Amino acid sequence: MAILEINDIHVYYGNIRALHGISFSVEKGQIVTLIGANGAGKTTTLNAISGILAPRQGSVRVFDQDLARIMPHELVPQGVVQVPEGRRIFSRLTVDENLSMGAFTRKDKVAIAKDRERVLEMFPRLRERLTQIAGTLSGGEQQMLAMGRAIMSDPKILLLDEPSMGLAPILVDQVFESIQDIRKQGVTILLVEQNAYVALQIADYGYVLESGQIALKGPAKELIKNEEIRKAYLG
Repeated sequence: MAILEINDIHVYYGNIRALHGISFSVEKGQIVTLIGANGAGKTTTLNAISGILAPRQGSVRVFDQDLARIMPHELVPQGVVQVPEGRRIFSRLTVDENLSMGAFTRKDKVAIAKDRERVLEMFPRLRERLTQIAGTLSGGEQQMLAMGRAIMSDPKILLLDEPSMGLAPILVDQVFESIQDIRKQGVTILLVEQNAYVALQIADYGYVLESGQIALKGPAKELIKNEEIRKAYLG
């Protein structure tokens, strides 16, 4: 069952076309990754799904609903949650307040408390820093907080934009372990990532974007062995 279906979308910035008719789907329970160089259209794709950008042509369907009929702010309560590039936490609020903001659209206090504990178990550093101002956290801790805040929204599909950007290798490993843990808890994940090797290691399926088009696609285990991809993205 496809949770997310992208069909022939074309996205523009003014008169400049950023996406040239891309199509793909994400099945329930999968980790699907979009890889490619800077400017390939990866973030644009996520922003089109989130409703931040409106495709001029084509359709985006989540849970079989056409998102053209849904306002961006209505997506989070329906389970579509994005962790943007650069984290974008509420830097002047505490860690605890950031987590509470993630649950802003929810009503069930028991479920919220359960998810908060789940986040703190997944990211023990956040438990140690609940009263700390979020802007004073390290880059890795901020990424953990951004992902924790997203979990507090009770996502059905999580859109992750460059979660490893700017992180030390040991923190990259921790973040990607957390992504796998989140999937085990029943969350479907669409992962945008420049670190192609690590992304393909944990993904079920992958798409390679080049200049706003899908150049290659296939099971992640096959893509990671593809000689063309190895030369272009894996070093």
